[in-house]
Amino acid sequence: MIMPRDSGSGAPRRPLGASRGGLWAAKFGAALFWLLVWALAAAGVGQSLLLPGPWPVLQTLVKLAGGMPFWQAVALSMLRAVEAFAWGVCLGTALSVCAAALPALRTLLQPALSVIRATPVASFIILTLVWLRGDRVPVLAGAVMVLPIVWGNVSQGIAGVDPRLIEMARMYEFSRWRRVSKLYAPSVLPAFCAACETSVGLCWKATIAAEVLGLPRGAIGTQLHSAKIYLETEALFAWTLTVILLSLLLERAFARGVRALTRRAGIVEGGGGRAVRA
Repeated sequence: MIMPRDSGSGAPRRPLGASRGGLWAAKFGAALFWLLVWALAAAGVGQSLLLPGPWPVLQTLVKLAGGMPFWQAVALSMLRAVEAFAWGVCLGTALSVCAAALPALRTLLQPALSVIRATPVASFIILTLVWLRGDRVPVLAGAVMVLPIVWGNVSQGIAGVDPRLIEMARMYEFSRWRRVSKLYAPSVLPAFCAACETSVGLCWKATIAAEVLGLPRGAIGTQLHSAKIYLETEALFAWTLTVILLSLLLERAFARGVRALTRRAGIVEGGGGRAVRA
């Protein structure tokens, strides 16, 4: 069989299916390794109250997933995280656009954003519990994690527009919509997508952490707290595993959505390749 050759190096190119298969095999092997480490550590400890093994945790997770309260908790926590993410993205984008138009506003908001970035999430959650109901604190905590990241990336994208292009748009009397679509969108969209992709996982974890402290009714964080109080270690691990799996699912789904958006917009990934801080 004749193998296709790379035109640059002359080396035979691996089939795409084989490379993907090898990648999945490597991931599966790494996961299996850490499961084995977990099982050996649990066997070495010898007390399920301190460290249950993978199999009892999986059995507990399956048992929890068989009841409606499990899915209600998952749905409510997901809704809170989505609401928090939407608020953070909208506020971060709006404030960065306004600050770009009004430099004095950027100077005014910069100290507040610096304080938000410097404040530990746990401290912020405890403070907001004094002012808000427990079921609203997770939304605020998640939004606060998203807002500075979106602010920083969108501001950088706006600042990255070539001033000569802006002057040319003025000379040719481009409409406001045409300026946004032709000048600002190609610069801002990659940075905006990178910020959203980075912050979605942080928003989810902050939302769950706020639920653990705020204890809203019917939430994953509340279930984690209850399992810890009643020393149900297997349930504690099962709920933690649920949080991890949902986080991976959210990040993977959002990354696919971002790639589809950038392809549809005709923008090459990598132009705004990473999230930054303002």
